[in-house]
Amino acid sequence: MTGDPPPFLSLLSRAGEIASSEDYHHWDKLIHLEPPQGLSHEEWWWLIKFVQRSPLLREIVLRDKKGKPFVLCAVPQIAEKLHMIDRGAGGFIEMPPEVTNPDVKDRYYVSSLIEEAIRSSQLEGALTTRQVARDMIRSGRPPRDRSEQMILNNYRTMEHIGALKNKPLTKEIVFDLHRRVTEGTLDKPDAAGRLRRSDEHICVGDEYGEVFHDPPPAEQLDERLSRMCEFANGGGSKEFIHPVLRAIILHFWLAYDHPFVDGNGRTARALFYWSMLKQGYWLFEFVSISRTIHKAPAQYGRAFLYTETDDNDLTYFILYHLEIVEDAVKALHEYIAKKTRELRAIDRILRVSVALNHRQRALLAHALRHPRHQYTTESHLNSHRVVYQTARSDLLDLVRRGLLVKSKIGRTFYFRPVENLEESLRSLD
Repeated sequence: MTGDPPPFLSLLSRAGEIASSEDYHHWDKLIHLEPPQGLSHEEWWWLIKFVQRSPLLREIVLRDKKGKPFVLCAVPQIAEKLHMIDRGAGGFIEMPPEVTNPDVKDRYYVSSLIEEAIRSSQLEGALTTRQVARDMIRSGRPPRDRSEQMILNNYRTMEHIGALKNKPLTKEIVFDLHRRVTEGTLDKPDAAGRLRRSDEHICVGDEYGEVFHDPPPAEQLDERLSRMCEFANGGGSKEFIHPVLRAIILHFWLAYDHPFVDGNGRTARALFYWSMLKQGYWLFEFVSISRTIHKAPAQYGRAFLYTETDDNDLTYFILYHLEIVEDAVKALHEYIAKKTRELRAIDRILRVSVALNHRQRALLAHALRHPRHQYTTESHLNSHRVVYQTARSDLLDLVRRGLLVKSKIGRTFYFRPVENLEESLRSLD
């Protein structure tokens, strides 16, 4: 053989010069970066895509509407992030003793449900402030508009998912979740809890008419939903799929199929939570991924778009979602650490406070960890073996200081902690 080698052989000889990058760049991003010396952007892309990535690709059970498989590139970043998530949200994680008792734990649980309900709804266009939404849920008042209804639906759905975590996923459960997130918010109320019909074809695009995603036709949806449920329950693949990857792929799967007229995003995120809890990541009862997504919603849409426009390479969406999960778990651990420090600091305040006697300090220390507990004069005197008048004086003094609230049921007076007990205790004389 004589003469110069074919162009692709010459290009292959430079493969060793292309260092692996921690960033999994899409062509849309790569075109704006400086290529290695002597290479065009096209040559650089070819080496990355067909020399670096291709040997690491593996097919997954999800197929696009034309039957082409989605693929995942087993880059080291995925294994590293999965390890971090396992360490931060897996079955052996423990909360500090300051926040493990049922009352305090339930309060954090409710707060996280509210946060996820608000942010997930805002991603789908709900327009209301966090404070208004929080007040609506905590007070129990009915929603006043469509945005508030969306948020209330999401909150109730997230509560319901906790009861589903030990059940296998079925079509009926998917339909029920969709009904719950869309109740009272659809232009076509009869579309809740059913697949879209052939006369209800939808596209995902922007306000300028540009189409980003054209989902599978209605005729494919029933079969695709069956295969999705099989995959969610651990089937559909002979190879091991890490539980977190299974949950993320489930999220993408429903969003890709877009099987409903509306509410697909909220249902997809609900399925992600179901999958994480089902597979033992109990800390996800306290994690809000939508709060992190809401900070940069364009990146969420771009992760879907990159996958579809690069030969069904799901790595883009998986890496993005792993970042979201990792950030959400980190934020929760930071919050727990902060609340633990605050509770310990307040304990120190109580121990040295000259404004309160030892009986009052003991009651307030208990109230901090049991914010829904109610006290009576009788319970206080029995706890500390004092006379009725002393017990009554202790409790009324705490009411006067704004630390307890007094109410009467029948002939008995009850005393419960104020809503903002932690903040009130910081202002003790």
